[in-house]
Amino acid sequence: MNNTLARFLSVVFHPLLMPTFVFGILLFQVPNVLGVDVYAPTVRLSLLVLIFIGTFGVPALLIYYLYRSGLIQTLHLTTLADRRLPFFLTALIYMFITYLFLYRMQLISTIAPEIGILLGSIALSILLVGIISLYWQISAHSVGASGVVGILAGIILKSNLTELFVPLLLTILVTGLVCSARLKLNAHTPAQIGAGVALGLIVSLTAVLWLV
Repeated sequence: MNNTLARFLSVVFHPLLMPTFVFGILLFQVPNVLGVDVYAPTVRLSLLVLIFIGTFGVPALLIYYLYRSGLIQTLHLTTLADRRLPFFLTALIYMFITYLFLYRMQLISTIAPEIGILLGSIALSILLVGIISLYWQISAHSVGASGVVGILAGIILKSNLTELFVPLLLTILVTGLVCSARLKLNAHTPAQIGAGVALGLIVSLTAVLWLV
């Protein structure tokens, strides 16, 4: 793997895009798991766009604002000092979105509370990354990618849905590629990558198996 491909993978599979990827799979591959199979595809697409705006658009704009204001030195968040404020603020945004989906958007919270639960588990992962980043540069990319693996694997284990088997295999492959890319770019050590994978899997699997 060359540096160009490694950078491409790091951008395309950015941690902030992982919620959109996993909900895209769930909303259109197995909508019954979330209870949204009663909705037309156009409604589910609108829901996915809303999730994308909340989980990627808003945090990305916030991080860019922090960069332009001089509160962080680089958009890549390559140092511990740069990582702390963006991760904690992003966790707050995700918690607020979780609150909206669980308690304020009554139609969604009644029919599909699983969406809010999964968003909450992602918010918890980001918060834990922020806390760990006070002292150590755990890989957010591996947390995000392995979190998708954990969600899909947990749903398969709990509901025995064979429709998710191929997406799970592809996600495992992507996770391996992303972890390799981060190592290739010297963004993290193997220990930081491994810890990220473990954190993402533990939080997502626990949320699915216990709460969904």
